[in-house]
Amino acid sequence: MLLFTGRTEYIEKYGRIAGLLAEWDLATATFDWRGQGLADRVAGDPNIGHVKRFEDYQLDVAACLDAVRAMGFPEPYHLLAHSMGGATGLRALIDGLPVKSAVFSAPMWGINFPGWLRLLTGPVLGSGQALGLGLAYAPGTGPTPYPFRQPFAGNRLTSDAESYEWLRAHIRAEPRLGLGGPSVTWLREAIRAASELHRIRSVPCPVLTLFGSEEDTVDPGAIMSLGNSWAGGTVETIPAARHEAMMETSGIRADFVRRSARHMLAC
Repeated sequence: MLLFTGRTEYIEKYGRIAGLLAEWDLATATFDWRGQGLADRVAGDPNIGHVKRFEDYQLDVAACLDAVRAMGFPEPYHLLAHSMGGATGLRALIDGLPVKSAVFSAPMWGINFPGWLRLLTGPVLGSGQALGLGLAYAPGTGPTPYPFRQPFAGNRLTSDAESYEWLRAHIRAEPRLGLGGPSVTWLREAIRAASELHRIRSVPCPVLTLFGSEEDTVDPGAIMSLGNSWAGGTVETIPAARHEAMMETSGIRADFVRRSARHMLAC
């Protein structure tokens, strides 16, 4: 199973999930996207999430595929992709990623901006790029990683205090895992990439899309619209989960893995 993580994430964050998947006889291969985790950072400021073009992430997908084949990982492969990884993963799937099935977790097929910010996003990002501010932090963000910028109360990631502290402990132990807000260029590219995905009319394998009932980071409407538009697509909600179902309470994590594994093993 190829695991595509979200923005700011890193390999070590998914150790618990890999363990649960192993109980279903599913091995996990994952990697750090360029610009985050322990991969090379691609901007002068190591705390800013940046990529010149979203298509650059497909080079990382190709490198991952080359690696698992070189190591002799058994096929067939399956895809599990979360948030930003859901955008890059869907693009890879359409471009021929050799997987037998796919599960998308709260995929970034649209970003959930507040209404007032949605109206300003286009002009602000466009003018910022034109003024040479592509490497500036996107409006409302900064260098501090989200788990340290946002107290547990009111956070958008998980309802599980233990998991939230677990994420903080990772960054305390290895500060290089931390990542702050995205650049103006990254956000502009993310909006463009997500918009282009809505032109997709079919998928080459069975797709299960899962998102939490308390989701407010990515756009649930965009997920429902796109995920339900394919003949081979199914969209389900996970009760009481926020953006990161795989970082939720143990019961929610187990439910997510159970649904995902059953989908993959049935294909």
